[in-house]
Amino acid sequence: MPFFNARSGEIYFQQRGARANPPVLLIHGVGCQLVEWPDALIDSLVDAGYRVIVFDHRDVGLSHEVNADVPSIEDLFSALSNPLSMRPPYTLEDMADDVIDLLDHLGQSGAHIIGCSMGGMIAQWCAIEHPERVFTLTSLMATTSNPSLPRPSDNVIGAMATSLHVGTGNDAVASSIHAANTNAGPYYPSSEYGVARFTESAHARAHRPSGSARQMAAILTAPDRSELLTELPMPVLAVHGEEDPLIDPSASEDIINCVRNGHLEIIPKLGHDLSEPVIPELVGMIVEHMASIEVLR
Repeated sequence: MPFFNARSGEIYFQQRGARANPPVLLIHGVGCQLVEWPDALIDSLVDAGYRVIVFDHRDVGLSHEVNADVPSIEDLFSALSNPLSMRPPYTLEDMADDVIDLLDHLGQSGAHIIGCSMGGMIAQWCAIEHPERVFTLTSLMATTSNPSLPRPSDNVIGAMATSLHVGTGNDAVASSIHAANTNAGPYYPSSEYGVARFTESAHARAHRPSGSARQMAAILTAPDRSELLTELPMPVLAVHGEEDPLIDPSASEDIINCVRNGHLEIIPKLGHDLSEPVIPELVGMIVEHMASIEVLR
């Protein structure tokens, strides 16, 4: 099986597409496994002439478990209001190290990096700390962790919190689907069009809510990256759903306002999800963005 030893522990990954093609590394959101990337997205990138690399974050899927306490709901709510109120078991910067270790393992000088939600935040750290390894940066529905940005509603926060701490079995699946449907907004129910279609099989593969809670702690305690993003040399694309109830679209606007070479795309009717009806449009944006620079093979 395709595992490698990152400095943090064993990480599971997969690749699709010809090895000679330019690499695209996808970084998923909190608690998400590599099986929760839509095939339509990956296959379209492969068909466009890229090699796609996906992986399970530390603490989820088939990758290693971190030996650390699980943050309580009370801890997480406290960090939502005051990021300095808790110390996470690991940070988004630490998770970015896993990405760089994966590139090293594959012998890649760099890659086009696409990060979704938490993955977009991790991708920012990759670009900040290792700009020479990031050919282009694509941020999907992510944020700079700027504290002045709008917060989600109590309903959205509650659905997310419940999904992190419900036990196992049917209740866990139902709570995860409920959170995904809540985040997806009014137009494209996630259980019909988005990542919630993969929830049941993902839970059967590896349901690890403790890891998701530790990742959420890393998100909530992350510092504002706005000033650091001003130094990025690579082209940056930020894409956001107009109907995102979890991370306000102004967060992607904030990213583009920070960087030197950025482009913002807002997709109508899309919530905080990778909804099947918008994937052709989304892939078109990403491929055009990646093709804006020449990568020597």
